[in-house]
Amino acid sequence: MAKKAMVEREKKRQRMVAKYAAKRAELKAIAADENRPMEERFKAHLKLAQLPRNSSRTRLHNRCQVSGRPKAYYRKLKISRIALRDMASYGQVPGMVKSSW
Repeated sequence: MAKKAMVEREKKRQRMVAKYAAKRAELKAIAADENRPMEERFKAHLKLAQLPRNSSRTRLHNRCQVSGRPKAYYRKLKISRIALRDMASYGQVPGMVKSSW
């Protein structure tokens, strides 16, 4: 089980990304538009840099919804390999059976 503080930190980042998503998109569009004057584009870059770092989408990390584990994450299922194996052993994942040979 992951530390509770790490899971909460990730949730806080997700909230912050959602909060600033529109503003970041607007500033990025201004900064990337080559038809605008260079000064306006530079100001957009500066405003973008003043936003909180955790409002950037690249700072998010996928975590297992069961255990909070950050590694070995299956995107389709939103859980880690260990949680998947435990759930499969208890028969909680439809269509998945334990293999042996």
